Amino acid sequence: MNLNQALEYANAFYFPELIFASGYESIEAERQKGEEALRALLDEWASAEPASFSFDVVRELADRNRGVCDAIGEARLRNTPSIALARALSDKDLCAGIAAMQGRSAASVEREVRGARDAYAVAYVRKPIKGTVLGIDIETTGTAPERGYIVNVGWELMQLTSDATPSDGEAVFCGLPEEPYKTSGVPMEKIHHITWDMIEGSTPFREDSALQARLLKLMTKYPIMAHNAAFEDSWFMLHLAGYAEARKAGKITVIDSRDICRKLDGDVAGLPRESAPAALENWARRRGTLDANDTERHLGLDDTDLMLRTVQAEMNLKNMFAK
Repeated sequence: MNLNQALEYANAFYFPELIFASGYESIEAERQKGEEALRALLDEWASAEPASFSFDVVRELADRNRGVCDAIGEARLRNTPSIALARALSDKDLCAGIAAMQGRSAASVEREVRGARDAYAVAYVRKPIKGTVLGIDIETTGTAPERGYIVNVGWELMQLTSDATPSDGEAVFCGLPEEPYKTSGVPMEKIHHITWDMIEGSTPFREDSALQARLLKLMTKYPIMAHNAAFEDSWFMLHLAGYAEARKAGKITVIDSRDICRKLDGDVAGLPRESAPAALENWARRRGTLDANDTERHLGLDDTDLMLRTVQAEMNLKNMFAK
């Protein structure tokens, strides 16, 4: 599907009653067509300068797609790869994150790294770390931001110093459509332990304009840090109004604490890959910020706090903070 076809599809009148009444094959075909259009629009947005359309078109098409996916059922789509979830931040993003923590230009970091993956470990420690970051974590109903929902978001601020304590922490639970989730339950409950009773009556993230405005204001003021930040970045692109626009304009910087772990923690390379050595829980145990018998909570604020304290412990170990 080309760009013009994708825009035509996104802007066409939509009659869900006709699609849903036609059975599973019709609904699945609609999902595939909608996600093909989303992919074309996302590719154009990423490459075009400036983009020829408002990103509202993309967010609204993703909202429509979630309704289609709800009619199909989360279980049927669980193993279907996402068309919108990035596996990792780009090299450009990694350089920008290092630069933000060191108070220098991204271009200077890019010149040092020059695309060499091993050079990032040196770049992280070349200059002292300083400033303040916004730690953030979300819990969702799946891995595909074009199909699922954010059910919990937690955030904290932390100064990048050797003895700072995370502060101003907040957590919000977000609602889901009653149909089908009141009956079927919250997807991924076995991981995040968020039940229908915990979110019933809460405003869905996409409808909570006050929450979205608060988050966007914080994100454009402070660099945001998350563990496997490409996950949060991908979800906020399709769920947080104004995020994609601010990201494209260079007003939002994203730092991946998992990349910090992989580049700075020498234990990672020597541990079996299947043991997930860069997972937050395992990294935190090695750095003493999580007791050996404890587990990661998989709730936004708890995991954010654990991440920030673990990053601090790693940086203290490497003497990275400004004196």
